[in-house]
Amino acid sequence: MIITIETHIAVTQKEPIRFQDYGTGIFTGISTKSALKKAIKKGLIYIDGKKATTATFINGAEKITYHKPKENQNKKKLDLELEVIYQDNYLAVINKPAGILVSGNSFKTIDNALEQNIVKSTLADATKPRPTHRLDYPTTGLLLIGKTSASILALNKLFENKKITKTYLAVTIGKMPVKGIISTIVDNKEALSKYNVIKSVASKRFSYLNLVKLKPETGRKHQLRVHLSSIGNPILGDAQYGLEDKIIKGKGLYLHAYSLDFIHPFTNKKMSLKKVPHKKFTKLFPAPLDYDFSV
Repeated sequence: MIITIETHIAVTQKEPIRFQDYGTGIFTGISTKSALKKAIKKGLIYIDGKKATTATFINGAEKITYHKPKENQNKKKLDLELEVIYQDNYLAVINKPAGILVSGNSFKTIDNALEQNIVKSTLADATKPRPTHRLDYPTTGLLLIGKTSASILALNKLFENKKITKTYLAVTIGKMPVKGIISTIVDNKEALSKYNVIKSVASKRFSYLNLVKLKPETGRKHQLRVHLSSIGNPILGDAQYGLEDKIIKGKGLYLHAYSLDFIHPFTNKKMSLKKVPHKKFTKLFPAPLDYDFSV
């Protein structure tokens, strides 16, 4: 195996910090805590000549080396065209299609398709573009991608500090209040979602169908789907959390990541990106779909 070595001299800290908190983003290709933990577990990272552990503390001035296995240049590339909504030298935003994982052990993932769709950054810490958050397998819409090690780290921090506002559109089943807050335990953690009903239409099969704006205040697994199901208004097409006699087949899940709002961590520009959902939404709720979400 061919190894390349990257070196980083730790920045002086006011107080000692655990390496698992410090090390994310300092090396090309290690853009998440899980990736850092994997590299540590494989014994690829050394601090002052000793193998790093997640419990090692950084004070400053330590010499940190990453013994990086060279990627196989002949590795098969995923031929999947993605719609790129925005990109610059630091980050990109793509429109995720339904029926594909963002990342994971499968070959067919958004993660594996990014290099073929996104222009590589020209900055010194350019790395393989990486998703900085997740969308469910059946969910469509905006996905934020980091293109440099520093950008991936900065975007992760923005999500961690709740500085990125995500808005979703969904079609739900049954009569529901025009607005509400849902607070429950999801994935063994507290979860909070806010919703507004934009428009409702009568339906013979479902009683009512509602076009709903959703704002998750937390980021739990399947949070919006679980929350809407918990109040008796599951998302149309949700085979996992829907009502047994109301599940439709062949149309997919009516859940779309509609907008992202945040301050660009490097240009300080206010970013407000939107993507109108698939035409299956407009068939139920004719255009214009760009409603005033301030209500």
